[in-house]
Amino acid sequence: MKANYSQKASNAEIRTRFDNDVERFSNLETGQQTTIDAALTMELCTEAAKYTTPQGKELLDIGCGAGNYSLKMLSKLPDLNCTLNDLSMPMLERAKARVSSQTNGETTIIQDDMRNLNLPDNHFDIVLAAATLHHLRDDADWELVFGKIYRCIKPGGSFWISDLIGHDSPPIDKLFQGKYSEYLETLGGPGYRQKVLDYIDHEDTPRSLNYQLALLSRVGLKHTEVLHKNSCFAAFGGIK
Repeated sequence: MKANYSQKASNAEIRTRFDNDVERFSNLETGQQTTIDAALTMELCTEAAKYTTPQGKELLDIGCGAGNYSLKMLSKLPDLNCTLNDLSMPMLERAKARVSSQTNGETTIIQDDMRNLNLPDNHFDIVLAAATLHHLRDDADWELVFGKIYRCIKPGGSFWISDLIGHDSPPIDKLFQGKYSEYLETLGGPGYRQKVLDYIDHEDTPRSLNYQLALLSRVGLKHTEVLHKNSCFAAFGGIK
């Protein structure tokens, strides 16, 4: 049965939320508070990218927010040319200011839905997507975006994802939703837990780790790797 996403948040709603939250997302501790192991997964994704293409020159950061992942990548591979994509122009402006101050390379911003990106073939050494792919909806969305990313990566380049995930087995999904609820309650009590779960329910449509790994392989990536998984969050990717 075809899923109904009509009650999910629109792009305009998502953009407005992020337009108004630049300061919080400029700080990893506050911007990624609800993400389990956020600092670890950022470290692992950027380390994997560095080890895969140590001479890399071109970075694409999809759903870049305020630029935290690009900044971490620049700490490992200085002077990358950074292409930053996000729905929110205030986020992009903050990301560009932060990133351009840390590289002698070029910094380019693209304000658009990731599904609309028109990317050059075989151009990027590294593509990062942190806490953004869960906004994709049906299979066609996922296949479209993963296909675009595959085509834009140079042979030998890589694509690394850090994101909220679902689980294919309903009992296991229930298990980890419960674990995540407990985690959220430790951050701010029952009210905070419910606030976060409500906006996830309204805004997000995560897919399982298995689904995304299979899709990475299907679009053509030669090697897929799981860097880390904890509850409803994972860091993983693939190499072209």
